[in-house]
Amino acid sequence: MQSALWVSKTGLTAQDTKMTAIANNLANVNTTGFKRDRVAFNDLFYQVQRQPGGQVDELNELPSGLQLGTGTRVVGTQKIFTTGDMQTTNQQLDLAIEGQGFFQVEEPNGEQAYSRDGQFYRSSEGLMVTSQGLPLVPNIVIPEDALSVTIATDGLVTAQMAGQADPQELGQITLVNFTNPAGLQARGDNLYRETAASGVAVEGVPGDQALGGLRQGALEGANVNVVEEMVEMISTQRAYEMNAKVVSASDDMLKFLNQSL
Repeated sequence: MQSALWVSKTGLTAQDTKMTAIANNLANVNTTGFKRDRVAFNDLFYQVQRQPGGQVDELNELPSGLQLGTGTRVVGTQKIFTTGDMQTTNQQLDLAIEGQGFFQVEEPNGEQAYSRDGQFYRSSEGLMVTSQGLPLVPNIVIPEDALSVTIATDGLVTAQMAGQADPQELGQITLVNFTNPAGLQARGDNLYRETAASGVAVEGVPGDQALGGLRQGALEGANVNVVEEMVEMISTQRAYEMNAKVVSASDDMLKFLNQSL
């Protein structure tokens, strides 16, 4: 019965962790470019009291054995990088990636970070920057006298200048991809960092090498399905209640023994 208490404790802990992930998914349902988390469980080691296939006697062997599990644990969370719904904004510097890939931005310490959030702004120096003021890499500088900015699906940036008939080329936006995007480290602020698990960033032109194309005037919404998350939340809540019930039942059994003996 004390073993049952311990097993139920691991179940309560695991379900509480899953509920935290669900809460984070629902909290970010309106976060641009957010990718939902999926929780992975593993069962813990088993106490093998009778080995399956063990010899009972000279002629017979055990058909199944006696193996008692010791509970469960959360072994990891995985980012699901499916594409979210596209939201039309008609803003010149809003970009959505239709397919795989990440934007590159430069952090204050000079290191590269990666994002699916294509909500860019124009800084006082004319640079395309994120909502946190981090510049897009490669840098795109928009002149002060630019009347409009056009970003092609392949990332070529041009601007219509005052007094000029032909548009002026401003630069080329590139994307990067990873062998295992789920291995990226989520840092908050819609940013990811490269890790040994993700592999090295492979840079390319949007639309080439399995990279998605760009859509100007649109943003990628979160890929959180609210109905699915609500169903998962109810399922997790019921699993938590059942584990708590086992704790209560085991306690009642111990109480009975203490009072009877």
